[in-house]
Amino acid sequence: MGRSGCLRPGVAWIAGLLIVVGVLAGACSFAPLLYEVTVLPTEISPNADGNADVTRIEYKLGRNATLSIYLVDAKEMRYYFRQDRLRSRSVGGRSYRVDFGGIVPTEVAGYRQDRVLKDGEYTLVLEAVDERGRSMKVESPFTIRDADTEPPRLEGFSLDRHTFTPNRDGVDDRVKMSYYLTKEATVLVYLLDAAGATYPLEEDTHLSGTKEGGVGPHYYDYEGGVDRGAEPPADGLYTVVAYAEDKVGNKVTVTDTLEIRNGGVPRATIDKLQWEISDLDVPVGGTLYFTATVVNYGNTPIRTTGPEPGTEYTTDWNAASLGYYTSSGAFRFGIGFDNCPIGDYPWRWSLGRHGELTAVQRGDETLYYLQPGQRALITGSIRILGPLPRQSTEFWAGLIHEDVEIVNPRVDPKWITVDEVPTGPWGTRATPTPMVKSN
Repeated sequence: MGRSGCLRPGVAWIAGLLIVVGVLAGACSFAPLLYEVTVLPTEISPNADGNADVTRIEYKLGRNATLSIYLVDAKEMRYYFRQDRLRSRSVGGRSYRVDFGGIVPTEVAGYRQDRVLKDGEYTLVLEAVDERGRSMKVESPFTIRDADTEPPRLEGFSLDRHTFTPNRDGVDDRVKMSYYLTKEATVLVYLLDAAGATYPLEEDTHLSGTKEGGVGPHYYDYEGGVDRGAEPPADGLYTVVAYAEDKVGNKVTVTDTLEIRNGGVPRATIDKLQWEISDLDVPVGGTLYFTATVVNYGNTPIRTTGPEPGTEYTTDWNAASLGYYTSSGAFRFGIGFDNCPIGDYPWRWSLGRHGELTAVQRGDETLYYLQPGQRALITGSIRILGPLPRQSTEFWAGLIHEDVEIVNPRVDPKWITVDEVPTGPWGTRATPTPMVKSN
């Protein structure tokens, strides 16, 4: 009698074998390594006219693989669009898509110099290699017509100096860069440090008169951001990179070098001020004395210029009368009052005596600097030779960053009354006692 619902031993073994084979067959039934590849259109004209500028390449991967896409010309030269890119197998029917506009990525010394391939007949190849080294290629004929292969050029790219000190001392504070752009393009100019950090530079379109990215001359006036109160990049050697890319994708990069020294935002203040007068009434011919302390609390040296502390002025002389004219970027301590007929803060002194400052030789000129953290004691006097605009006049001190700003305006104002010209020796007109300039 047969056993319903049960297989005979031989039949059961065969059935089990079929199941195992079916499972193994299912486990080994992989999709092709590279499949469902499409390239549309197969002819492009990469010239940014909006008509067939690019082709779309789509593909799927049956396994994890490295993928390369390249073109081969009639001379069997290869031009890689993508080379050995890691890609995961396609999951859920997902396709990879990439647009190709005839550009072949090219680097020279690590900088982009991409170019559009010239007109011609090519073979476009997709090649995948899986983790076990098995490979597969799919090829398609491909044509490039009417290509714009002319890259933009940054002709005459140059710097007016290769070392500068962005610290607003009026000496080598800026570096000027220029070039002539031969073709409309997007241009980036930046500093590159050894760690790969970049510091973008802004173009001065007002100076050049050329629109940004337009054909013509272009100028950059770089001060490290110090004029806006920002700390400049750290001292060191940088690569200046100028990169241009046209509408098609042609790229060009030019480079130069720039060293930053003694960079920083100058920061100083009047720490103390003492008027040395026995009375708020000063006779004509009398002398107004002061003692002040100035401190450099920043992280960069600040330049100063004379006359040195201890110099006596008269009310009809100013710093220029002693041969010390306005020096852009220099700091000086000054005394002034409202509506002074001989200028704003006409009586000025350097921030310390030359022997206390750091001397820097620049050609035939000696420059003097107050170092970070250094304090300067400043003394001086003003001999009043004649009546002032008002009998009672408000005097004050100020710390002047010349041609930049008054850092500390109207410090410790003091009302001084000047008496009429007395009889006796005070009636004799005094002469100033200027210091002798030190070399």
